[in-house]
Parts: sequence; C-alpha cells; structure tokens
Amino acid sequence: MKAAPLAVAIMGPTASGKTAAALEIARHLPCEIISVDSALIYRGMDIGTAKPSLEELASVPHHLIDILDPLDAYSAMQFRTDALRLSLEIIARGKLPLLVGGTMLYFKVLRDGLDELPQADPGLRAQLDEEAARIGMPAMHARLAELDPVTAARLKPNDSQRIQRALEISLLTGGPMSALLSQKTAEELPFDLLPLALEPSDRAVLHERIALRFDLMLKDDALLNEVRKLRARGDLHPGLPSIRCVGYRQAWEYLDGEIEYATMREKGIIATRQLAKRQLTWLRSMPDRIVIDCNAPDATQQVLSKVLATQAAKTGG
Repeated sequence: MKAAPLAVAIMGPTASGKTAAALEIARHLPCEIISVDSALIYRGMDIGTAKPSLEELASVPHHLIDILDPLDAYSAMQFRTDALRLSLEIIARGKLPLLVGGTMLYFKVLRDGLDELPQADPGLRAQLDEEAARIGMPAMHARLAELDPVTAARLKPNDSQRIQRALEISLLTGGPMSALLSQKTAEELPFDLLPLALEPSDRAVLHERIALRFDLMLKDDALLNEVRKLRARGDLHPGLPSIRCVGYRQAWEYLDGEIEYATMREKGIIATRQLAKRQLTWLRSMPDRIVIDCNAPDATQQVLSKVLATQAAKTGG
C-alpha cells in the first residue's frame, strides 16, 4: 500500500512563535500554510489579530486568511471542510500542508471529525435570546446544569454563545449535548498529521511576550484606529464573534467611553493571557502531540528538524 501523505500541525498559544516556525519551514521545503485561526479569517482586522505581514503572506501561499467580512460567522464545520479540501489540493501540487494556528477547537474538529448535532433552530434561538435578556446568563447556565450537568461544568457562567447552543441542542433532541458528543465516531484523516505544539516551559516568559505584543498593537493608536474604522461602518456590534475577539472587545469598550485607556490595556493583556491558558488546556488533551519549548532560543529550528526528520522517514530520504 502507498504510504499516506504528510501534513504538519503547528499549534500553540498566542505569542508562542507559530508563524515564525512555519515561515522557517517554508524556507526549506515547498509548502503552503493553512491558517487555523478563527480571527485571521476576517478582512479589515489585521492589527489586533497579529495577522502575518504583507511580506510574510507573499513569501509563501497562505489560505483561510481574509476570507470573511466581520459581519459574518464561520463554523468549525466549515473550517474542517475547507482545511481538508485545501490540504488535499496542496498535496496534489506536490507540497507540504502546514496547518498553523491557535484555535484548538478547529484542530480538534479536524482530527476527530464532526459531531452529529442538530442545525440551529432560528425560532428556538430567538426564544433563548429573549429568555437570556430577561433572566441573565448565570440563570441560563443554571438551567443548563439541570439539563446537561456535564456540559455546564466545563462552561463558564458568562459563556453566552456556548451555553445557549447547548441549551438549544438539549431542547431540540430531548437529551444532553454531552451524550451526543460521546456517541460520535472519529473520522480518519486522508493524511498523516504531525502534531507539533509550541508550549512554554515558563509561563511568565509567555506573559511578557503577550504584554509586549499588545503594547505594540496599541503603539501609534494602530489598534484603536483599526477599531474606529470597523465602528464607522455602522453595521458591526460587540455581540458579533469578530468583535468579541481579544483586543477588539476591549478597544470597543474604550471607544464607547465605558473604560479608561489604562483599563483597556490591562483588560486586553489579561484577556490574552486567559486565551493562552485555555489554548494550553486544549493542548494538554492531545496526548500524542510533540511538545517543543517555545521559550527555547532554538525552538524554530527544533520544529524544522522534527518536520525534516519525519518527512525523510516517510520518503526514505
């Protein structure tokens, strides 16, 4: 039998050096990059998402960046469909697919397949929205705890989007979402995926990087000016997935006059640290990942060496 082709996943929390590692691989191997990032999909959101520069984008083909207007939504199901199609097209071109990013839900759905969950019901969703506005999200979370204690236990009481989706599924199916998830079967990928995870040996170093990067975004009002442009459109609001992205939410609050500048900076850095913590929690649930210390001076070279060694082993080179 012919050996399955190779694809590489470069995962890690925000500010761990994923882009640098991918670009280093691209300097040594013919490859194309598939972004695994739920924020980079949006057009006009470049500063706060730490989108690769125009030079970086031009140096190697990139996919799933700037594909959506901030008014629109993009699901994990859509990502899996797009990522599988793109990976096979890249392989057919004789190149190596590099799946690079920090949206761990996308990686999980790519590897484990899709859940057989019901489609959204607009009527029920409107009813749940109205109820949430009336009684508040903590009460909705308590209601979910009665219907699906397993799902409620892993969701924060203010995670409105996921709480309402879990309630919607429970009410549509008559059973808990957690039971449906446990019944699903994994779908085999059409390629061998090398899972490389850039993780910090010292989280304090990552926190310093996060603060530095956020300050760079704020420099010369770059992030604020970007958010001002988004606000000027008139059709965007803080309830959208795009505007809920870390950094944008805090900048929007500041421009609304709800918080001071120093508070915006502090909240933005804290929210980014919390995002990194969630990303690391997801990574720990992937026991087969190959961990590389992102704090190491040669982290990028370690990633490259792993990829070169794996490819050589597959091709016999």
